[in-house]
Amino acid sequence: MGEVADKAQHAGQQAHHSEWLDHAIRAGLVAYGIVHLMVAWLAVQLALGDKSENASNSGALHALAEQPMGGVLIWMIAVGMILLVVWRLLEFAMGYQDETDDAKRWRKRAGSLGKAILYGVLAWSAIKVAVGEGSKGGTDSTTSKLMQLPGGQLIVGAVGLAIIAYGGLLVYRGWSEKFTEHLDAQGQSGKDGSAYVMFGKVGYIAKGIAIAIVGGLFGYAAITHDAKESGGLDQALQTVLAQPFGQVLLIAIAIGIACYGLFCFARAKHLSR
Repeated sequence: MGEVADKAQHAGQQAHHSEWLDHAIRAGLVAYGIVHLMVAWLAVQLALGDKSENASNSGALHALAEQPMGGVLIWMIAVGMILLVVWRLLEFAMGYQDETDDAKRWRKRAGSLGKAILYGVLAWSAIKVAVGEGSKGGTDSTTSKLMQLPGGQLIVGAVGLAIIAYGGLLVYRGWSEKFTEHLDAQGQSGKDGSAYVMFGKVGYIAKGIAIAIVGGLFGYAAITHDAKESGGLDQALQTVLAQPFGQVLLIAIAIGIACYGLFCFARAKHLSR
C-alpha cells in the first residue's frame, strides 16, 4: 500500500514539474488576463454612464459571449480556468517541497488551494454562461442565505474580513513588488521588464483596492443585517463611482485592473513558478 502511495506521489511530482503543465498554466493566464481586460472595459463604460453590463467577472463573461465567436471564447476561458485549477491543486498536494519551514509550506499550500477555488468559481461561471444558464445577478441571495444560518451575521462579517485581508495582501504584494517572483529573469530586465513590473504594481494595487471594497460591503451588510448592502465587484465599483470625483477614481481603478490583465499576459510569456 505504501509503495502504491509512493508511486502516486512520484507521478504527481512529475506532472507538477512537467513541460505540459507550463503550457497549460500559460494558456490559463492568458484567459485570466482577457477576463480582467473585459472587466476593466466594463468599468470604464460604467464610469461613462453605461450600466447595461455588470463590471464584474460574470459581466465580463456575458459581454464576451455577445461578441462574434463569443461562445468559443467563453469555452476557451472555461478550459483555461480549469487548467489553472489543476495547477493550483497540484501545488496544494505536492508543491513547495524546497520550503524547510513546515508551517510556511502549508501556509503556501493553503494559499494555492484558495486560488484553486477562485479559479474554479470562474470556470463554473464561464461554463454556465457558455451553456446559457449564467445569471447576471449579484450576491444578495447568497448573503441572504448566509444571514439565515445560526450566527449568520458573524459568518458574513468573517467573510467580509477575509475578503478585505485578501485585498490588502494584493495591495502589499503590488507595493512591495513581491509579484516579480512570478516572472523569470528576462521578464524583469530591460525596458520590457520595467513595463511588466509597472503593469504588475499598478494592477495588484488596483485589484486589491477593488476587492477590499467588496469585503467592506460584506462587513457593512453584517453590521446592518441587510443582505442588500453586500455585493460583488460591480457594486463595489458603483460605490466608488458614487464618491466625490468618483468617475475619475473609477477610471483609475479600471486602468489598474487592465494593467493586471496585461501582467497576466507578461507572466504567461515569462513564467516562473
